[in-house]
Amino acid sequence: MVHIGNIQLPDFPLLLAPMEDVSDPPFRAVCKANGADLMYTEFISSEGLIRAAAKSRKKLDVFDYERPIGIQLFGSDVETMGECAAISTEAGPDLIDINYGCPVKQVACRGAGAALLQDIPKMVAMTAAVVKHTHLPVTVKTRLGWDEGTKNVEEVAERLQDVGIKALTVHGRTRAQLYKGEADWRLIASIKNNPRIHIPIFGNGDITSPEKALEYKNRYGVDGVMIGRASIGYPWIFREVKHYVATGELLAPPTLDERVAMCQMHFDRSVEWKGPKVGIFEMRRHYAHYFRGLEGSKMWRTRLVEAGTPEEVYEILNEIARSEAVLVG
Repeated sequence: MVHIGNIQLPDFPLLLAPMEDVSDPPFRAVCKANGADLMYTEFISSEGLIRAAAKSRKKLDVFDYERPIGIQLFGSDVETMGECAAISTEAGPDLIDINYGCPVKQVACRGAGAALLQDIPKMVAMTAAVVKHTHLPVTVKTRLGWDEGTKNVEEVAERLQDVGIKALTVHGRTRAQLYKGEADWRLIASIKNNPRIHIPIFGNGDITSPEKALEYKNRYGVDGVMIGRASIGYPWIFREVKHYVATGELLAPPTLDERVAMCQMHFDRSVEWKGPKVGIFEMRRHYAHYFRGLEGSKMWRTRLVEAGTPEEVYEILNEIARSEAVLVG
């Protein structure tokens, strides 16, 4: 078993990455249904929480069926991050996670996310403040470093463990790489093999198939893997990885009926949580992923995007199921 403080996870747990505008409760529901062991909210701005911004507060919503669930915070001010850890704790998650990995300009250029990789003392102080303001386990997600010349994640791992984090997830790219190129897991393995490190180490980056998950487990020795983009529109990745790691056999891909049913479950949760207007609108970004490679997918996607009521969406999904369309690539 893998332990994060008082949280017990199975051997080689699969984590759902926190993804902005993706990892909301409806999306988390379909990933949990397919075997995700630990999930996180979309990252939440500490400044937004302090201002009581509606969007930030809404992201604090967590539900019992999601557990264990972590709230992920990002920010540039040490004191504010501490205060927000206390606010987030009141929302009832199982852990608090700090984002030191987001590479986008809107975050990094404000001194948050991956920008903290350029100021390790501030990162340590911020982490200590978060640990101080919550009784929950605190975890961190970060990257190898700011750029090729400053890959300092090994130092980061030791120093953050020393101030109390209970697990560390490392994305195998620098901030300068954004999401380009191939993720390099060698430094992740070095952290795992460091005799000073006793917390769980999770790897993230390029886990796109069951075969790759098992290969990286064996090659780099991580305690588990975090899956992000590969799960968008394909939450079955979690059950497929679990089955392959346990048996060495590949599961058959989801059937057309399974694709429709999972898309409808996602849609229902979206409308339930956000209301019909917003739920329908925000679900539109997911249709292309659910039906990627399906015969006539462009036509189906267009019709779903144009649908304005839940009833219209249900009817189109039923048509897709009845069409017996096949995967063409």
